[in-house]
Amino acid sequence: MEPAAPEVRLFVYGLLLQGEREHPLLEGAPLLGPASTSPEHTLVDLDFYPAMLASGQVAVHGEIYGITRHLRFKLDVHHQCPALFRRVMVKLSDGTTAETYVMDEDKVRGKRRLRAGSWRGRFEPRKSSVPPGPMTEYARKRFS
Repeated sequence: MEPAAPEVRLFVYGLLLQGEREHPLLEGAPLLGPASTSPEHTLVDLDFYPAMLASGQVAVHGEIYGITRHLRFKLDVHHQCPALFRRVMVKLSDGTTAETYVMDEDKVRGKRRLRAGSWRGRFEPRKSSVPPGPMTEYARKRFS
């Protein structure tokens, strides 16, 4: 019996990414490539996993997979959809759309926002958009 053809495009941004701990849940679904959302979202660090919000000003980075409706149902159960996450359509940076899982704002109050929009980049040093001033230069020279 041949595997079912992918019917749904799914955008993943956290633990379902290649190399992350929940990636095996995708059960051999074909990777369609890297992708980013349009800059209309927020990515939140919930300590053990991320959550994307349907509003904000950040492009979230991830991957697109082709999945079957059966696998989508299994992922809905895993994500406790619609109690914890909701499955919605998002616009990607290339103008196409895909389904993804988002969380409501009231469930992530007080949690750290990932300004770079990347779950894998959450431990990278933050880059300030403010140019260093004289005190910064002084401190760098003094403590280097």
